[in-house]
Amino acid sequence: MSRGGARLGAGRYIDAAAEPDAVTTSAHQLTTSDGAQVSGVLRRVPGARTIVTLMHPRQDLTHHVLVPELLRHGFAVWTQFTRSVNYDIALVHEQALLDVAAGQVFLRGEGFEKVVTLGHSGGGTLFAFYHEQSGLVPSERIARTPAGRPSKLDAAEMPHPDGAVFMAPHPGQGRLLERLIDPSVTDESDPLSLDPELSAFEPANGFAEPPAGSSYSPEFVARYRAAQAARIRRIDDHARELADEANAARARFAAGGDVRDRRASLAPRIITTYRTDADLRFVDLSLDPNDRPYGSLFGRRPDLTDYGLVGFGRLATPDAWLSTWSANTSNADFLRCAPGVVTPTLFVELTGDAACFPADARAMVDALRSTDKQHVRVAGTHFGGPIAPGEPTGAELAAAHIGPWLAERFS
Repeated sequence: MSRGGARLGAGRYIDAAAEPDAVTTSAHQLTTSDGAQVSGVLRRVPGARTIVTLMHPRQDLTHHVLVPELLRHGFAVWTQFTRSVNYDIALVHEQALLDVAAGQVFLRGEGFEKVVTLGHSGGGTLFAFYHEQSGLVPSERIARTPAGRPSKLDAAEMPHPDGAVFMAPHPGQGRLLERLIDPSVTDESDPLSLDPELSAFEPANGFAEPPAGSSYSPEFVARYRAAQAARIRRIDDHARELADEANAARARFAAGGDVRDRRASLAPRIITTYRTDADLRFVDLSLDPNDRPYGSLFGRRPDLTDYGLVGFGRLATPDAWLSTWSANTSNADFLRCAPGVVTPTLFVELTGDAACFPADARAMVDALRSTDKQHVRVAGTHFGGPIAPGEPTGAELAAAHIGPWLAERFS
């Protein structure tokens, strides 16, 4: 594709094929080790002894595009919600691991001989985190969340999966947000506040109105990325202050405080983060080049969607910010967790991805400690769409590798 212009972008929603005949589907509600209620959908095919499980920390994957593909290859499929599905304001990744664990326990109880995780996008880091923590003895697991709350991972039964598939995993919600956040915001309470010298969408800095591609100087890129990291650190400091206030109120109440301390420990402190769709690479395709179309994960006009409602990390409790959205404090970081992935592993890179770039993929694969790991590259966009209309979808091409890889190891 031409790097001088911009082909406007890939769709986010990919239609799934029809499920094969003879699939038995059932819904299940599970109780986690800390008492939360989560649910999932189990699809069986006759004779399946291996099951592939799909989860995402924030999204409902019940109708994920790979579900019918996996069923056609003869594998059962489990799609599960976390307690934060479609409502991530309080998403704490350490709690999400307890949700994953409940599903893994359930599937062993259903008699499956092998359980393979399949992590797409944010599901990749979620499962890498789970592989890492489930491979440790309980006393060695992370004891506290980044906000200082007990993780309760030491008290959870966490069966270790038998294999791992990663498709277009991004580096983690926090690492991703650090690349996306708009550093030109000067007032966290004002979504229109602007330092034009740090704006990705000012012509003076290299921006061009689409469909023309933008072109940023190395000096601006370096200054922009440093300012992105600085904004994250400022929000981190605010989140820590709020978390410390709540923790102090909790401690006072536990030490005999009155109802006011109890209320202070429960009162919601919500962090609003404006303008989080501003990765320079969305509009300058010469930066970390691959086959991605012009535009972001959320739309064809990042200069507009950056100001809109959609986006990552818009609303978060201090605990959720520190556990999920901070590049500095989140434990759910793919590169940090990858050495804990030791089972047979397939990594599927999509060549038009706008969240996992080629250098990311190489670093992630290198960090995986499995002695049986395979890295394949297929043409497709982050959500599994085609690079261009009329071409095969990335999901179809990925499934063509995933099915045989699973069959060779887990039939």
